[in-house]
Amino acid sequence: MSYKIAVIGGDGTGPEVVAEGLKVLEAVARKHKIKYETTNFDFGGERYKRTGEALPASAPDELRKFDAIYLGAIGHPDVKPGILEHGILLKLRFALDQYINLRPVKLYPNVWTPIKDKGPEQIDFVVVRENTEGLYAGSGGSLRKGTPDEIATQVSVNTRMGVERCLRYAFEYCQKRNKRKQLTLVGKTNVLTYAFDLWERAFHEIGARNYPDIKREYAHVDATCMWFVKNPEWFDVIVTDNIFGDIITDLGAMIQGGMGIAAGGNINPKGVSMFEPIGGSAPKYTGKNVINPLAAIGAMQMMLETLGEDKAAADVENAIIRTVSKMPSMSAGKMGMSTTEVGDTVAKNV
Repeated sequence: MSYKIAVIGGDGTGPEVVAEGLKVLEAVARKHKIKYETTNFDFGGERYKRTGEALPASAPDELRKFDAIYLGAIGHPDVKPGILEHGILLKLRFALDQYINLRPVKLYPNVWTPIKDKGPEQIDFVVVRENTEGLYAGSGGSLRKGTPDEIATQVSVNTRMGVERCLRYAFEYCQKRNKRKQLTLVGKTNVLTYAFDLWERAFHEIGARNYPDIKREYAHVDATCMWFVKNPEWFDVIVTDNIFGDIITDLGAMIQGGMGIAAGGNINPKGVSMFEPIGGSAPKYTGKNVINPLAAIGAMQMMLETLGEDKAAADVENAIIRTVSKMPSMSAGKMGMSTTEVGDTVAKNV
């Protein structure tokens, strides 16, 4: 089998970190005799400036023909915030029905964390975020805009189908992960009584009926933020809605060492999924060979795992661990190596 991978380098430092991920992919594919081919797409700020179009109408259908999408970053200093993010990232997530956002929060050895007296043994959990509903579904509107009587509404849309398929994915992922076998639903049942009544009922019904081996826990989102800092070891797998998932995964990124480490996947278990570092385009560092590519390499590792290449994915993760363990400055939150040197080292360690 040969995998077809769509590559969207995107904006700013995105193409630089993707290049290092592809360098590591080439090394691990050679080791495991994995066949693949890549196709580049120029979606991003420069294309938008040139054409006035964030994403061609044909793009979702074209990308469905691929086994995976590997994305660098979206965000251009000359384009108003929101245009590219909505026109490319959110449009692809919705059009390709990538209804899971998967975010591992794992502290590697020798990597700095702002949390005192916590290490890799305590910071190792995964957030499963619903990715196509909730407040990001786009339901709402405004009246009398710009007047003293302006009204704005943003509606959180939660369907039984959308909630159930997210929960099932989380239970299945928790079983496959096979660590503490604990799934925590994060919500706000004491205030958001309609949406999270649905989430909580479905959570316990599905768990009791189909996953009796998985321990079920519940935590309010505000308490979860506190416990991420105080007791991150309490968590194994977390499942939550779109907006809460978006917020707590940024906190998760910081306790695992920063945005340069954090990788994510937008998953359609029966379709094409998209993998990316979550740190953004960082345009001020473009072309300086200083940006940390480990998140992009980690996103590529997640891509391999989702494609079923578990041994290759494990080799990439072990190579990342060996690399950061010997980086002179990772304990201070810095690399001490150039972008390309990090990619070379991880590829060598594969």
